[in-house]
Amino acid sequence: MVSLAAERILLADKVAAAKFGTAAPIEDPVREQQVLDQAAALAADAGIDPEKTVDFFRAQIEMSKVVQQRLHNLWTEHTELAPTQRPDLATEVRPALDRITVEFIDQLAGTEDLRNSTLRCKALLILAKEKANRQYGLDRLHDRALWGAIKPVCA
Repeated sequence: MVSLAAERILLADKVAAAKFGTAAPIEDPVREQQVLDQAAALAADAGIDPEKTVDFFRAQIEMSKVVQQRLHNLWTEHTELAPTQRPDLATEVRPALDRITVEFIDQLAGTEDLRNSTLRCKALLILAKEKANRQYGLDRLHDRALWGAIKPVCA
């Protein structure tokens, strides 16, 4: 699950690149609500708590927006670092996000008995985050966003 969250956080870079220099805002309440509604429906189908699932997905979305905003700020201040290619949200990025959404539901359903507010859950989460950091080579921005994205796992 933490690895999927890392993948999703890294996709925020592509979302930011797709939106940078365009009129497309980082905040997209309509799309965000679609993702949350889809997550709630998938959670209900999987027999897991839709409210907790929506909280988890809301954290994913919020941390993605943090990454996007920080990258936009960086690219505005240092234009030489700005992306030279603009990924297509509809054909490249959203299908990857949708795949991760479905995989998250499977992971959330498979770990429901482990996910609670205990020291064991938090310790396992920290270990998994450190492993994901090594696996994906996350910088400070992405590491912090990953932590914010996975904190609800042990809520």
